[in-house]
Amino acid sequence: MPREHDFSRITPGRLIELVAAAPKAELHLHIEGTLEPEMAFEIGRRNGVPLPFPDPASMRQAYAFTDLQSFLNIYYAAAAVLLHEEDFFEMAWAYLVKAKADNVVRAEIFFDPQTHTSRGVPFETVVRGLSRAIAKARAELGMSAALIMCFLRHLSEREAFETLEQATPFRDAFIGVGLDSGERGNPPEKFTDVFAKCRALGLHAVAHAGEEGPPASITEALDALGAERIDHGVRCLEDSGVVKRLVQEKIPLTVCPFSNVKLRVFSDLTHHTLPHLLAAGLRASVHSDDPAYFGGSVNDNLRGVVKHLPLSAADGYRLLRNSLESSFMEPSEITRHIERLDEVFADG
Repeated sequence: MPREHDFSRITPGRLIELVAAAPKAELHLHIEGTLEPEMAFEIGRRNGVPLPFPDPASMRQAYAFTDLQSFLNIYYAAAAVLLHEEDFFEMAWAYLVKAKADNVVRAEIFFDPQTHTSRGVPFETVVRGLSRAIAKARAELGMSAALIMCFLRHLSEREAFETLEQATPFRDAFIGVGLDSGERGNPPEKFTDVFAKCRALGLHAVAHAGEEGPPASITEALDALGAERIDHGVRCLEDSGVVKRLVQEKIPLTVCPFSNVKLRVFSDLTHHTLPHLLAAGLRASVHSDDPAYFGGSVNDNLRGVVKHLPLSAADGYRLLRNSLESSFMEPSEITRHIERLDEVFADG
């Protein structure tokens, strides 16, 4: 952390403003989870796909999740309206415009092709729509974005291999693979071979672990999958050995505070362990996960943790810097954005 910053002069109120204004990377974002009810109903009407709710307001009222699976049930129902390339483009473009307003300079976006190919939507349709939005963001917003293809862990590894085969002609459209969906009963080692194949193809590897699953699931994701980042990982604090390894190997944790509260990992934001993650020396950063369902963008999450948790100005800076350093951007790009981050805090 640069020594020239005098964090002591930054008030809590000013810190809330700074974390919103500073450049940041969004590394834990499911593009299907950005689909707002209004857009879902609009696309559903266009495509003749009814939703199991009478209107957007009633859909939002159903977001009283009890666990991850209760969320996924609604998540998959809403995703069913997505059929055509234009649908995926519109959804991704809407997110990228909002991310730009939050000063996101880099978005590494998860997408779940199996959610769509299982309904007969061609892989090509999904990836072309998302890629068009990313290209437009680069050209019109000056924003960097990339795709990470996720395998659904409640499905089989054989089905993951089938998805990888469908994806191979579009290898240049994504930079890595991830593992998401329900953790219970679906350990990382279930996908050891397909992740080995992906790494051999030069793809980055990330995985959801340590949210519903215990600290051992984090170790399994590192050992079985070669995960370079752990998505969530908040339960690592239950095992000092896992914490020590994550610190020593500088493994990033992409933490999603609002999501953790909505899915009952923590009872409320004031009980979130983010300050303890930082105090332990872990490379934690803040992201929005599924903002349409969990109540806020990346800036909303950052404002929330600064307001409700005992985080110092130095912690706020560290969260933002961690996001940039944990990205898969080129080192020169990371350095450029950190320089801008330093300027924002120096002017603070």
